[in-house]
Amino acid sequence: MNPELSTLLHRYPSLKCCETDIYRAFGIISDTYKRKGKLLICGNGGSCADAEHIVGELMKGFRKKRKMPNELAEQLRAQAEAHADFIVNSLECGLPAIALSAHSALNTAFANDKNPDLIYAQQVMGYGEQGDAFLGISTSGNAKNVVYAMEVAKAKELYTVALTGRDGGSLAKMADASIIVPATETYQIQELHLPIYHTICLMLENEFFEE
Repeated sequence: MNPELSTLLHRYPSLKCCETDIYRAFGIISDTYKRKGKLLICGNGGSCADAEHIVGELMKGFRKKRKMPNELAEQLRAQAEAHADFIVNSLECGLPAIALSAHSALNTAFANDKNPDLIYAQQVMGYGEQGDAFLGISTSGNAKNVVYAMEVAKAKELYTVALTGRDGGSLAKMADASIIVPATETYQIQELHLPIYHTICLMLENEFFEE
């Protein structure tokens, strides 16, 4: 078993039922990055905060220092001689991820002009490319704007992952990988979502970056 996943299940034995699905979700996202794709993520309320939290763990160093590739470092030194070392020593490699909740001007404009239930679907329409991955987070699995976004993602041939609770709802039925945590109260579902996505982010970091 993956050591990060083993640690998760040791700390949270109730998540043993999610082991296979967590590993499947990791595989989908890992394969996306191997294809040079990106991850689109969305949710509402606490799940919106989780989406942005995940982006923060993927787009910069989480537990490891993600050193800039030597070739890029040399190009920067040739381009920005005066402050090249500052840039090279500060920047870290990222795994491309976008939280669809973060674009307030676009989302409010689309909500005002069209329909607020489609704010995430519109961004999947614009950002999504065949072979990218989409992660929809909803404690019930039935958040309409997340469901609509996943429907567009599947139509555009993105790989899809759902992170839910209760019975998984509509998202779990549609997704290529569905992680349904064993809880029914919203706050308890969210409490289990966090260690799961932290573990997936650690697994991804170990997959793509050396110490």
